[in-house]
Amino acid sequence: MKPQHYAVIDFETTGLSPAHGARPTEIAVVLVRGGEIVDRFQSLMNPGVRIPWDIQQFTGITDAMVRRAPPVREVMAEAVRVADGQPIVAHNAAFDRKFWEYEARDLPGGRESRFLCSLLLARRLFPGVANHKLATLVSALGLPSSGRYHRALADAECTAHLFIRLQEEVARVFGVEGCDCGLLERMQRANKRQLGKCVEGWLGDCK
Repeated sequence: MKPQHYAVIDFETTGLSPAHGARPTEIAVVLVRGGEIVDRFQSLMNPGVRIPWDIQQFTGITDAMVRRAPPVREVMAEAVRVADGQPIVAHNAAFDRKFWEYEARDLPGGRESRFLCSLLLARRLFPGVANHKLATLVSALGLPSSGRYHRALADAECTAHLFIRLQEEVARVFGVEGCDCGLLERMQRANKRQLGKCVEGWLGDCK
């Protein structure tokens, strides 16, 4: 089976949801092909609103840093271009998907991507880890890390390494090479005790 290509993303934002007025302040896109990171894109962006002080402390991104950054729409247009319609991976994808779809809603291809969640997959494939925060998984699995979290490129690169490790685990445990997006979508929805049946069902559908 031919391996698929994936775009791993991470946002830093002014809040939890665009539905409540939050806007992105930074995005990174890391491309994974054949189990390797092959390209990266990162940019700050001007959200057009003030960044709450506690979030400035949390991410290190200040109002001064984004004041002269490109506007959100310009950065998102480039991020969508880099992702190029590939399935999108994020850690806790429910969060990043909201911002991606809201900010790219009027851009060609912006609302057409399939999303995979490395958090959901890690819960199913590594249930014994103390918790499934990105930093915990990186440490527990011995994955590459810059040691810096809550900045978009550092988190996206860690998520990319985690996603590659998740694909390797699927291949090791279930003997499935290539990790088709459809299989991973099924696995992240499945009960962790039913993963074997999930893989069997997918293989049967592929015949």
